[in-house]
Amino acid sequence: METRSAARKRANAEPLVINPKKQRVVLGELPNLPNLNENQPKEKPQTRKNSKLKKSTTNHPLVFSKSDLPVQRNNNGKRDNQQIYEPYESDISNYLRSMEMQKKRRPMVGYIEKIQKNVTTNMRGILVDWLVEVADEYKLLPHTLHLSVSYIDRFLSLHSVSKSHLQLLGVSSMLIASKYEEITPPKAVDFCHITDNTYELAEVIKMEADILKSLNFEMGSPNVHTFLKRYVGFATENQKTSKLQMEFLCNYLADLSLLDYDCIRFLPSVVAASVIFLARFIIRPALRPWTSSLSECLGYKSNELEECVHILHDLYLSRRVSSLKAVRDKYKQHKFKYVANLPSPPEIPYNYFDEE
Repeated sequence: METRSAARKRANAEPLVINPKKQRVVLGELPNLPNLNENQPKEKPQTRKNSKLKKSTTNHPLVFSKSDLPVQRNNNGKRDNQQIYEPYESDISNYLRSMEMQKKRRPMVGYIEKIQKNVTTNMRGILVDWLVEVADEYKLLPHTLHLSVSYIDRFLSLHSVSKSHLQLLGVSSMLIASKYEEITPPKAVDFCHITDNTYELAEVIKMEADILKSLNFEMGSPNVHTFLKRYVGFATENQKTSKLQMEFLCNYLADLSLLDYDCIRFLPSVVAASVIFLARFIIRPALRPWTSSLSECLGYKSNELEECVHILHDLYLSRRVSSLKAVRDKYKQHKFKYVANLPSPPEIPYNYFDEE
């Protein structure tokens, strides 16, 4: 009979057998072959000791570094990976352009004359001007403001609204736009307070529901800022103009367009392109603001923008809706580089609208 001491010695002498576990395969180590032959000899799997992660030096399609990305250098010699997104640029542009022309996303041209009995163009302008102050008070995004005005125009295209409920329509539209665009939108009760509690919470919520039903819950719609976000980059390319100043001036002109009822006749992309045209003219009036490159990138010829540009220019020079001050006062501030104070020639040369 084996003693305990002998059994212990025998156990220590015998090798410990552990069932081998299946090794986890690293994605980058998979062979890049279309078909694998099961009869091929298999490589000896790496043990955990020598399977340390190493920086890949191969040109594996799933393993690449920033140096492998297509590189484009701008005028300053800096690397620019914008080429990566170029294959999608035209698809995005075409999608937005087709969406903005959908009838369900557009207000009816002439709805005040055709639908409204109590609302006038001046009343609409006063409401929009006040909403600019509200958006500034709550630090809302430009997209939120523009969506709000879009909802107002679309609702007024379908329903006649009394004068006493016009402001209610405005705050409820901004409430919906805030929920759609903002990370932390103001609450419904905040919009009650901003009207000095003219409306009760239940009224705001009911109007919100009415607006959503009239929109058929189609809340996403391209606005002027949607296109400006892309256009500003094209407009400042190869220019000495400050991109920040250009962006603020374009935002100012875009907000001014909201005040004028006549601007709803134009597609948002047309207004955005006209904003670029006028902003370039204001900053450098001696140069032709529209080039063949801009025409190709933005999809509009200069003569197609002429009517809209003249309206925006009149707004900029306070020849139209001069009594509305909120937008103008906003962009006279230092944080917006005082773009509302930039001088502009009183007239735009007619030859600037001729094709080169």
